[in-house]
Amino acid sequence: MAEALLRARLDRDEARRDWRVTSAGTLTAGGGPASAYAIAEMAERGINLRSHRARRISRRLMEESDLVLAMAQSHVEVLETIFPAHAHKVHLLSEMTGQKYSVSDPYGGSRLEYAYIAQELEQLIDGGYERIVALVEAAADG
Repeated sequence: MAEALLRARLDRDEARRDWRVTSAGTLTAGGGPASAYAIAEMAERGINLRSHRARRISRRLMEESDLVLAMAQSHVEVLETIFPAHAHKVHLLSEMTGQKYSVSDPYGGSRLEYAYIAQELEQLIDGGYERIVALVEAAADG
């Protein structure tokens, strides 16, 4: 949902519509579809997640990324341990708004939990958008 919401936010920003956004998990085997509740929540926002497939983080993806936004502190720790050369790219999404906390994973939860997390992700992306842009642009310039 975070990938889709950030993509939708970038699409509203004419100067950044060509930015690539992708999601990847630290534990997924990859290939699985988005959950039915995630699909439904995004559909309510005009976003189609039906073709989304999970993928696992890889060295290549880390190398190609200017910024890696993690949902949970445990994800940050895993990424920094496995990819120490890219640790400077890894941040919690919540940090983009000046906070520091893990966003809950609603997987396996109720539709209400998905709705709550989708709203939280929207707020974090909108509230942290300027910082996200600044970090990506600094990395691209550096």
